[in-house]
Amino acid sequence: MNIQKINYQKELEKVLKKLEAEQKVPTLLIHSCCAPCSSYVLEYLSDYFKITVLYYNPNIYPESEYTKRILEQQNLIRAMKFRYPVSFLAGRYDKEKFYAMAAGMEDLREGGARCMKCYELRLREAAAQAAAGGFDYFTTTLSISPLKNAQKLNEIGIRVGKEYGVEYLVSDFKKKNGYKRSIELSKEYGLYRQDYCGCEFSMRDSKKPE
Repeated sequence: MNIQKINYQKELEKVLKKLEAEQKVPTLLIHSCCAPCSSYVLEYLSDYFKITVLYYNPNIYPESEYTKRILEQQNLIRAMKFRYPVSFLAGRYDKEKFYAMAAGMEDLREGGARCMKCYELRLREAAAQAAAGGFDYFTTTLSISPLKNAQKLNEIGIRVGKEYGVEYLVSDFKKKNGYKRSIELSKEYGLYRQDYCGCEFSMRDSKKPE
């Protein structure tokens, strides 16, 4: 049986069109995986929302890499110009929580079950923070990557959003040349772009010979 895939970019555009028609500027909590990925997302969505960027990525390895990425995120927010305010919220570096989640899946290839659990770990925290902060919506920058499964990300986001009572803003940010634009913005702002997803296992796989 073929399951029809949803075009989440078109679904996002419907939401944005509705907000414009209603002249509403809601609050949005964006989980960001890194500054380069967030660059296009912030440029795009800051015309429609008052945004708070949540940096919660306990998967990042080593800690020096985590520090580098979180500082780069803060620097980007300070450097960019926005129509509506963009603020920053630092999550906890729960690396023990990540390793507990990954237990037994250390040898799986990137993009498999371990990554799906990692998406959920981060999106669940974003949903909890959005609920606690009274945000209208939450989402993640992760769908901008050509290597990330937007269908699964949106399914997880919608599910955990319902659990916490916060609406998940669906997305597929790689569409409409979003990924390409993020590369352009990274060059424009001189952003550090890492060569692996972030965790110890993705670092290991990135160093394997082709």
